[in-house]
Amino acid sequence: MKENIEAYFQVGTILWMSYPPAMYGQSFGSYEDSLLKVLRDDFFSCIELTQIKDDKLRERVKHLLSQSHMKVCYGAQPRLLSTGLNPNDIDEEGRKRAEETLLEGIDEAAYLGAEGIAFLAGKWQVETKEQAYGQLLKTTVHLCEYAKSKGMYVNLEVFDYDCDKAALIGPAPLAARFAADVRTKCPNFGLLVDLSHFPTTYETSRFVIQTLRPYITHLHIGNAVMQPGCDAYGDKHPRFGYPNSANDTMELLDFFRVLRQEGFFRKEEPMALSMEVSPRPEEDADIVLANTKRVLRRAWALLEDEKD
Repeated sequence: MKENIEAYFQVGTILWMSYPPAMYGQSFGSYEDSLLKVLRDDFFSCIELTQIKDDKLRERVKHLLSQSHMKVCYGAQPRLLSTGLNPNDIDEEGRKRAEETLLEGIDEAAYLGAEGIAFLAGKWQVETKEQAYGQLLKTTVHLCEYAKSKGMYVNLEVFDYDCDKAALIGPAPLAARFAADVRTKCPNFGLLVDLSHFPTTYETSRFVIQTLRPYITHLHIGNAVMQPGCDAYGDKHPRFGYPNSANDTMELLDFFRVLRQEGFFRKEEPMALSMEVSPRPEEDADIVLANTKRVLRRAWALLEDEKD
């Protein structure tokens, strides 16, 4: 195998993670400045955006995206995480409020030129876990039905279940069960898996990818710290090589190796593969993004040297 990664994946980055909104006007200019950095970088063929509350800015972003020839993806996760809304809320009124913002997310995604949205499950309690599962299933089916009317898809991102986000979905076996249940009604549903979440669910690339293989439709790469008491512990997505962290070049190489073995190198339908890496306080966002590119290139070069 002596081909560039672009032959098999649409490599992207998640704008609000690469350039966190809290840092706008400080370490790096405005939202538009950050967006332009990514759109002008031909390393990327995919970009992931989230809610834009200002109407004029949203219109400007749509105009810029239309010039880029990039795949646009929409992450609705911040719509939930920033508000505490829970799509598996056992209180029906709470569940409906979460569903409403996600339906609005589908509309915004369509306006921006995205083909679908991604979201995550909400928090859960042991004693009501099955009830929460049913509520999440209800929300997801409603989202998929609405998205289908617009020719769009819905992805659920698999998160940790007990250490940070504490979301109902994963771990991987439960994610597989859920995806199978949704797919019986909604073929436009899939799972988003993230290398940085594998340590947080105490799983490996091989286990997650093989368990979820029929349902994976989107990929993220990143890092995590899983040593309690250490900086960036949990689901903070620090740079590759961060102190006490779980993922670096060799873990990304293993991720690519398993993807190849499991049939995810598809030239005809390249899957989105986005960097979900975020600068820590006092770090330079541009350097951290360059770090991620270097690790990706190195892991891919090592993969190229291996025999199929």
